[in-house]
Amino acid sequence: MSITRHESGPLLSLAVEHGDTVYLAGIVAKDLKKDVKGQTEEVLAEIDRLLAKAGSHKSKILQATIWVPDIRLRGAMNEVWTKWVDPKNLPGRACIEAKLADPAALVEIMVTASK
Repeated sequence: MSITRHESGPLLSLAVEHGDTVYLAGIVAKDLKKDVKGQTEEVLAEIDRLLAKAGSHKSKILQATIWVPDIRLRGAMNEVWTKWVDPKNLPGRACIEAKLADPAALVEIMVTASK
């Protein structure tokens, strides 16, 4: 099976296709001045874009890992997530409190999806 990498940089590719599976890197917002809801909206829009580029869709997400620097942000993040996620095709998911690379980042999301 071939491997296709999208939007590769010096450290990573934002999306990698292998067979019928799409792996996204951890996605953070570009505008880190936004609150957690705004950052989550931006991250989810980027996930939509990358999945479409790889021939997939949020309804095909198999697994999601979400990191927040303070678990108390989970509720606000979940408000945005719940409006975005396909309720008929909920992925497996974990939400973890962790120190993120940029202290201004309030959410990072990584997903794996089928095509």
